Amino acid sequence: MGKFSFVMISAGFEHGGNVTHRHLDGHPDLLVYPFESQLGNRSFTDFLGSLERVQYRYPEFPEGLSAEELYEQFMDEELKTFLRKRNGSKFRDVDLDMKETDRKEAFIKRLGKKDYYRRKEAVEAFYKSTFDAWKNYYTKANDQKTYVGYSPAVGIDSDRIIKDFPNVKIVHIIRNPFSAYRDTKRRPFPQPLSKYLITWNIYHSTVEMYAKMYPNNVKIFRYEDEVSDKENFMREVANFIGVKFSETMLYPSWNGKRIDTDIAPWGTVLRSTEEYNAKIIDELTDTEKNQIVAGTTALARHFGYDKVSYLKKYYA
Repeated sequence: MGKFSFVMISAGFEHGGNVTHRHLDGHPDLLVYPFESQLGNRSFTDFLGSLERVQYRYPEFPEGLSAEELYEQFMDEELKTFLRKRNGSKFRDVDLDMKETDRKEAFIKRLGKKDYYRRKEAVEAFYKSTFDAWKNYYTKANDQKTYVGYSPAVGIDSDRIIKDFPNVKIVHIIRNPFSAYRDTKRRPFPQPLSKYLITWNIYHSTVEMYAKMYPNNVKIFRYEDEVSDKENFMREVANFIGVKFSETMLYPSWNGKRIDTDIAPWGTVLRSTEEYNAKIIDELTDTEKNQIVAGTTALARHFGYDKVSYLKKYYA
């Protein structure tokens, strides 16, 4: 199917993964998936299966499926809901011109007719067919550009992604658990704090392991650095994923158009500023703060949060 350069953004929930995704949107050398690219399906399960919903995991596929059946295997809840029942999508007002019939036909065409499909072929076709069908995408898609996806927590499957794509770049975003948990509470069904803290530790310690095992493929970036010095942060991201730094990386955008309001409906982290990140901590109760300190101090210090000005008093 030709050249395929691939970047995957990973993060914990309300860690700024969507924010980072939107900051990459207008880069001239990147083809950025419109929403979360939820690759997973119900055919994969492992010992981490109870930790996260299947759509956020890297997929497995049963043998013997046709290309049409493979298309349906990707849960891809956000884009498929938009395409199939737009009035039921939180993105209903987004200017996205795409027909699912066109996308599915492009997916089938890219895979061709075979008796057996490799997982990497299906994933590549998933991304390429999306841009084949996206009629009002602001720039022309081609295989010289890099495809960018985002799926919360997919970094815990880094080894499986690298097995398929040895040159993949996995950008994992970590955010301090105080601000992250406060934004999580905006959800209609937020996780209990104890569960949130367990997953915070598991996500980031697991990806840290993969970053040590595969340093050319996996790198952890702190969200606090993104909001305190955006240009330096984005230059580091650009260097890691192998593209030139662009001024477009300094602000969130959708389909190449700058977003100057809340970064919604893409996520519940509303603003990519240091002031916002620090201020919302004070919206937590003292009991919540104490539990977060108790549950995260060891890993937080590992990532240097005891040296961030508005977190020192918790972790010093």
